Amino acid sequence: MNFSDLGLSPILVKAVQEANYETPYPIQIEAIPAILQKRDLLGLAQTGSGKTASYILPILEELQKKEVNKSRSVPVLVIVPTRELAAQVEEVVRLFSKYLPRKVKSAAVFGGVSINPQMMKLNGTDILVATPGRLLDLISKNAISISELTTLVLDEADKVLSLGFKMEVDEILNRLPKQRQNILFSATMDEAVEGLIGKLLKNPVKIEIQTEEVTPDLIAQTAYLVDPERKGPLLRYLIQEGNWQQVLVFVSSKRTADNLTGKLNKHGIQTMALHGDKSQGARTEALKQFKAGKLRVLVATDLAARGIDIEALPYVVNYELPRSPKDYIHRIGRTGRAGVEGEAISLITEEDSHHWKVIQKKMKRWVELVDSDNLDF
Repeated sequence: MNFSDLGLSPILVKAVQEANYETPYPIQIEAIPAILQKRDLLGLAQTGSGKTASYILPILEELQKKEVNKSRSVPVLVIVPTRELAAQVEEVVRLFSKYLPRKVKSAAVFGGVSINPQMMKLNGTDILVATPGRLLDLISKNAISISELTTLVLDEADKVLSLGFKMEVDEILNRLPKQRQNILFSATMDEAVEGLIGKLLKNPVKIEIQTEEVTPDLIAQTAYLVDPERKGPLLRYLIQEGNWQQVLVFVSSKRTADNLTGKLNKHGIQTMALHGDKSQGARTEALKQFKAGKLRVLVATDLAARGIDIEALPYVVNYELPRSPKDYIHRIGRTGRAGVEGEAISLITEEDSHHWKVIQKKMKRWVELVDSDNLDF
């Protein structure tokens, strides 16, 4: 199966191929034709399943049939939970739309930065990618209108709701026209998401991508048993001894992120932190340098890392384990993509042992546990 078999025009397929998307992922094979048929869609899939392209590509195809937008009324709205994901999705729009004869204008809007520059660039926007709070701010200032929207995408719906945006989402939905296409993606199905699905979707096409399909065997997993006070030295040893470059390190708190970043930099390992207390400029710069391979280590909290999508990321380190097995799979799924092998390393203390067993049981895979006492660091 090729992208050209999914109903996409040759000029759009050209951009896809140039971006090294060789064959479509399972979710793209099912979602693209359904969206082109104007069906509502429910996609249950983890990050890394290829869901962004699965809705951006058919939306770009459909926009080619419409006149150039010259107003502040946006036809396509993508709601996302975080600033990083907003920037990431808008980057995908730009990547795939560059050869299209009917130019597509896109914009990403989010809080944490001045609203005025965002307001000034919104006229004529075809695809608006937005976090809920900033979208409502812009609507209240008459900078944008969603009253004539034709397509709504709610991406990572579970995260949007878990971050406390339910009231904002309800207000947004109340402002939308009744006749529209609705597309919803979520990694999990809890009561809140089910309620939103019932309110939003009409006779949807349902696509569910199993976890195993987005955690390929291309990810080599290793765990190290280590005393809590020796975690930092062990991480430095692994990075330096293995000459690791482009290492994404996950931690559980902003404080740990800052402390670990300081210690790594002190030992000559170029590192930046990514978390919610950083300014948008600092977060954007950290991601830019890391993606370009100019930054050796990026230390991130789970929420801040939602928008990190690097095709050939070689190393992911769980400096601290996440609370749930699903979050673990989400973390390690940042590597081992697009046919490129990757490594996932976890630092396990005695206190983590039971939780680590639960994670392995849930993902149905046992990971070699190396005793770090046998290493010379």
